[in-house]
This record gives sequence, C-alpha cells and structure tokens, in this order.
Amino acid sequence: MNGKEYLFVDGYNIINCWEELKKLSAMDLDTARNRLIDIMVEYHVYTKTVVVIVFDAHMVKNGLRKVEKIKGIEIVYTKEHETADIYIEKTLDRIGKIKRVRVATSDWVEQQVVLGRGGTRISARELKLEIEDNKRHIAQKSREINRPNNLVIGRLDEKLVKRLEEWKRLNCEE
Repeated sequence: MNGKEYLFVDGYNIINCWEELKKLSAMDLDTARNRLIDIMVEYHVYTKTVVVIVFDAHMVKNGLRKVEKIKGIEIVYTKEHETADIYIEKTLDRIGKIKRVRVATSDWVEQQVVLGRGGTRISARELKLEIEDNKRHIAQKSREINRPNNLVIGRLDEKLVKRLEEWKRLNCEE
C-alpha cells in the first residue's frame, strides 16, 4: 500500500449504519456491498485517499482471505475466524505509527482500539456527512466550470475585466 492518507472502512458496520445501505442489504447484501464500493470509489477519486473496505467473512467455513482491487480501492474479505476489526487492528499495528490512518466504524470499542494503535476514528455518520459535503463541493465546482462567463473572464485579472467592460460599453454606444 502506498499514499499519504489511508481510510479503512468496516464494511458491514457502515452498511448497517447508513439507512440507504441498510435497506438495500435487507433485499440483497451484494447490492448493498456494491453500492458502498461505488460510493467509496467516488470518495477515493475526489480525495486521493487510499481506501480499504474490509468485509467480515469470519463465519464462512474454510474461508480464505480475499483481496480485490476495484477502481483504485482495495476490498478485503477476511478469512475464517478473522473479523474486520482484527484485520484493521493488525494493519494499524504495522502502519499506524508511520502513516495517517483513519478508520470508519461506529463500533465504540473498535474506535478506542484504533486510537490506541495510532489511528484516528471517524463514525459512520461523520463519514456520510463528509461524503455528502464532497458531493456538494463537486457540484458547486461543476456549476462554476460550466458557467459561460467563467470560461475566460473568470481567469482574468479584475482590473482587466473592468477595462474590457468599459471598452465594450464605449464601443456599443458608438
């Protein structure tokens, strides 16, 4: 793993905390997982944060750890008898003191463990708010870029814009 900032996401914890994903998981867990992955891919692209989503598979008989890369983020399915918490804690033990690591979970006990191992915690609610804020910022930037007057004039010095407006006004009066 490389990059400046890491965000580990306790996948099922987030799914069970976000209403949209919780409803999806009640109908189809795969759909909820894929939606979370899509959301976190957008987050990764916007923030350039290294995102690792960890899903528990500790109850899967003879399950082996599986790691996938999807559109720049890492998806980890833990092995049998390994929870997402254990995987995240082991990783924090390795990199938490040398890298900036945040862990998204609303599990209070896990949040305390994360803090003790060199990471910072962000609750499911806080992550949702951060993602919504990023989306608003993207939408605002998109509107600014798509304004016709901002294409050239938006990059010009204010004094020059005033002089051009004066010149235009004078030329239109003649």
